[in-house]
Amino acid sequence: MSLELYFLRSSEQKIVTDMLSVVYELDKNSLSKYPELSIYNDFFGLTPKDLGLYVLFEHKIAGAIWMRKLTEEHKSNAFIDENTPIMHIIVLPEFRAKGIGSFMMEQFLQEAGAVYPQLSVSVKEGSPEIGFYEKFGFVKVENSQKKAYMNESRVFTMLKTLEQKEVVRPSDGYDPRRWMD
Repeated sequence: MSLELYFLRSSEQKIVTDMLSVVYELDKNSLSKYPELSIYNDFFGLTPKDLGLYVLFEHKIAGAIWMRKLTEEHKSNAFIDENTPIMHIIVLPEFRAKGIGSFMMEQFLQEAGAVYPQLSVSVKEGSPEIGFYEKFGFVKVENSQKKAYMNESRVFTMLKTLEQKEVVRPSDGYDPRRWMD
């Protein structure tokens, strides 16, 4: 299995937009019918408030995970406070059950923990993803039930307290003067 993980850059806005339509089970053309969702993807990566990763599986985009720090005025379903970014994660249907979501989440939590104390996510009630989030230490926020953006389904917020530590990457400690050693 060939998995490659990359940081989402502002030039890759289309990846975030495409993945957002999958998260909310919309076709790409109908995303514009829900302007309230634009808070999660418009101008992604142009501020330090955004962080995201995407994964390639055998040279195809298989999924993405990203977070955005929002304010109360945005009226996001998963809003906790202005220091808690809101996360989205999606693995495209044809790539599920291969460990890709866990692969992304493990790295993402390390990256997010270097910057933020916690993060939140909005989850559909009765969704099988609840167990996935619980596996990574997310807990349900009491009295956080709200109506979903697209339909009459109910969602609630889950919160993850992040381990605050410095991220260590394979390139750390690299000395370009010693490249031939």
